[in-house]
Amino acid sequence: MILVHGAMTDRAHPTLRDVAAALAPWFTVVNYDRRGRGDSGDTRPYAVEREVEDLAALVAEVGGRAMVFGGSSGAALALEAALRLPEIARVAAWEPPYRVVADAPALPDGFAARLEALVDDGRPGDAVEEFMVRGADIPAEAVAAMRGQPFWEEAEAIARTLAYEAAVVGPGGVPSERLASLGQPTLVLTGQDSPAWMVAAGKAVAAMIPGASYRVLDGQAHNVSPVALAPELLEFFSG
Repeated sequence: MILVHGAMTDRAHPTLRDVAAALAPWFTVVNYDRRGRGDSGDTRPYAVEREVEDLAALVAEVGGRAMVFGGSSGAALALEAALRLPEIARVAAWEPPYRVVADAPALPDGFAARLEALVDDGRPGDAVEEFMVRGADIPAEAVAAMRGQPFWEEAEAIARTLAYEAAVVGPGGVPSERLASLGQPTLVLTGQDSPAWMVAAGKAVAAMIPGASYRVLDGQAHNVSPVALAPELLEFFSG
């Protein structure tokens, strides 16, 4: 089982780290750093295809067949990889952040290029703030308060990868025509307490994928607890 993390995180993030530990008795779990983060390198210019190739390399490394879980923008990447890699046997997605309802945060045209330009201009903190406010729908005043927190420096260190997340998710809604061709067993999960637009996105994704299962986790928001998530993945990936 390969775990794909979302924005501003790497393999050390507590959620996926704890999920990996919880599932290790049943599966060989690969919790890796996506490119540009942690111990992984990076090659510019970025392309979503390169991240799919990264996943293909991991699948080959573990024997040529694997199951994949992705969270948030990592869920969008996991779905994209499953469309292109038949060696992915099953895929689970936690709240892929597509925009499908009118009150979802609207990403401006050229959002990925805007984020990359801010980093190139020596303003990684502004890129992080732009992503949080425009991409993650976090109130601007809350983000301003975060700038003084210890984690902010770590976020700035991987600010360039925020443009990658924008490219993976894209500016539009659910890629419905593509997802309609997804043949692997798929589980889509959302949280009961998550923003309504994220829940709507999860429902839309599940509706587009033939035979997909959809579940809502009680009492969970976008920052899902590994205690709630791991049992769902164990049941689904056990077949």
